[in-house]
Amino acid sequence: MKLKEDVPPILLQVFRSVVWVYSVITFIPWYLLSGTGAKQSRAKCIKARSVTGDPAGPYRAVNSQKKLVSQLHEGIDTLDKVLEYAVRHFPQRDCLGTRELLSEEDEVQPNGKVFKKVILGDYNWLSYEEVFKLAQRFGSGLAALGQKPLCNIAIFCETRAEWIIAAQACFMYNFPVVTLYSTLGGPAIAHGLNETEVTHIITSKDLLQSRLKEILLDVPRLQHIIIVDNKPTSWPGLPRGILVHSMASLQELGAKPENMAVQRRHPLPSDIAVIMYTSGSTGIPKGVMISHRNIIAGVTGMAERIPGLTEEDTYIGYLPLAHVLELSAELVCVSHGCRIGYSSPQTLADQSTKIKKGSKGDTSVLKPTVMAAVPEIMDRIYKNVMTKVDEMSCVQRTLFVLAYNYKIEQISRGYGTPLCDRLVFRRLRMLLGGNTRVLLSGGAPLSAATQRFMNICFCCPVGQGYGLTETCGAGTISDYYDYSTGRVGAPLICSEIMLKDWEEGGYYSTDKPNPRGEILIGGPNVTMGYYKNEVKNREDFFVDKNGQRWFCTGDIGEFEPDGCLKIIDRKKDLVKLQAGEYVSLGKVESALKNCPLIDNICAYANSDESYVIGFVVPNQKQLLALAKQKEVRGSWEEICNLPDMEKEVLRIITEAAIAAKLERFEIPKKIRLSAEPWTPETGLVTDAFKLKRKELKTHYQEDIERMYGGK
Repeated sequence: MKLKEDVPPILLQVFRSVVWVYSVITFIPWYLLSGTGAKQSRAKCIKARSVTGDPAGPYRAVNSQKKLVSQLHEGIDTLDKVLEYAVRHFPQRDCLGTRELLSEEDEVQPNGKVFKKVILGDYNWLSYEEVFKLAQRFGSGLAALGQKPLCNIAIFCETRAEWIIAAQACFMYNFPVVTLYSTLGGPAIAHGLNETEVTHIITSKDLLQSRLKEILLDVPRLQHIIIVDNKPTSWPGLPRGILVHSMASLQELGAKPENMAVQRRHPLPSDIAVIMYTSGSTGIPKGVMISHRNIIAGVTGMAERIPGLTEEDTYIGYLPLAHVLELSAELVCVSHGCRIGYSSPQTLADQSTKIKKGSKGDTSVLKPTVMAAVPEIMDRIYKNVMTKVDEMSCVQRTLFVLAYNYKIEQISRGYGTPLCDRLVFRRLRMLLGGNTRVLLSGGAPLSAATQRFMNICFCCPVGQGYGLTETCGAGTISDYYDYSTGRVGAPLICSEIMLKDWEEGGYYSTDKPNPRGEILIGGPNVTMGYYKNEVKNREDFFVDKNGQRWFCTGDIGEFEPDGCLKIIDRKKDLVKLQAGEYVSLGKVESALKNCPLIDNICAYANSDESYVIGFVVPNQKQLLALAKQKEVRGSWEEICNLPDMEKEVLRIITEAAIAAKLERFEIPKKIRLSAEPWTPETGLVTDAFKLKRKELKTHYQEDIERMYGGK
């Protein structure tokens, strides 16, 4: 993971000598004052062990060996009580923040495309007390509009303060919330709304126009649409019988004394809080029933892995709140009185696509201390920074590379580099506001190279976690002081993990040196199952003799001696080739994703064939530079479609695969370059940027036939 040091040997020796002298002079006082010894001890200690001594488990965190923990605060066992607790302890503290829109304009690009650019002002904040009152009035208004307790209501909206206010209102009044990704296709949205029989939906003006309007006739039970924007509620062209309301008008309705006087039905811990529809990476989205008890347990486990979280912390919310990672992270923040400032992937940084040049992105204004990210976003940051490093002058690049490699060595020993952080990495750290003390990663595997890059350049630990919607996003998170890569940490204090032998794949709990097998997660965070889908419930969930609920993940894991879990495979990603070799498609993709030429890749294999093929979204800057080097001319689409360019990219990919130590049969033999990026809007990846293999196979069917048929 070190960068190539293109430095004359004499200069390199001089640099190392200076570093050695500096280290000798400063090491002892720094070591004593920084508490590094205690941090190293914690990083190296045993973090989990098998309760029974059996290598198959169940494995629990060392601080929950006797009993799993299910509550963060005594008696706070439902989500309405979480907000009430926060209001009692932090009434006047900032809770939810939204940036003021100062101006918006269209900017014509050199290629003729028009991009919308915005200039945003400061964050405007609602206190915890104000959020509570708004949620209470909104819940009262929904009840006055005919929404009944224990009857489902949908939130189909972008990540914003109104989403959380609406959700908290529903938690207070015991309205189970149905969440759907805003990027799902029309049929999938209609399926979720019809399956849950919702009559009320909370959405935004933009999503009503772009997504909902076209499917309203397919959702016959829908009666009320509540728009969170302060916009006119006159909507011509909607089907007869559907009424549109604004969020503000419902809050006014709910604030009337006669409506506030109506006693609300408080939820029980066992009541459904959320029916969260999955992103549909393996087909039609499934609705996961999550009780109040489940979410509280998951939040409890996650909070324990973020040490020192207080009301002084600031979290930036920009991932979809319909994703369990973002919802859980924000509930962790609410339970600790943190500030949550809202953003979007298009306005996150100064260089983001919607931010007008010269104005500030959200991280620069908010300066968050805690941030969650999916690997796709971290991979983009990594590639963009490394591209900029390549463009630096010789002196700048040399200094960066030497500092980077020096810090890798120090981190591997458990030491810090305060001087390098201040002199070299400070500007990079400012990309995320400059105050970030912990990054949380989830949703997909994070490559070792990207994780180490984030550690080094942003000067903070990356808490890589593992969990699923079916476990409230909770399973494992790496320890704050553990800087090792390629692992997802020990089980959270709310969950336990077993390894189940998988004979077909050759994974057994008796394997040496470490036990391996399919990951089964148990605990109070394991959800109630899939909505109206008993067949899948019987396949994926079970209850043991002690009444503990378990979920079969389909992922293959390995427990290392210190009790940390490593994800090594996935049952659905394993393909048996014609000659009998097993290929893990996820392993191939993970190994190749850090190749600078690749923005995204999907490996594909057919059991009737003897080799792997791949679909590749190339990095535009890198591919155009390669085309120029090879004297190839044409438009972006033409370059991507040229067989000669496919061969050249395949050569570079093969070199990267060999460097990553992939087996011969795992290396793609043919590829297809895609001029079109894979975004959630294309339907080829989920909102968390997980590959939708079925849709990708359909999309590239002709190319698959060509690459395997020699057409």
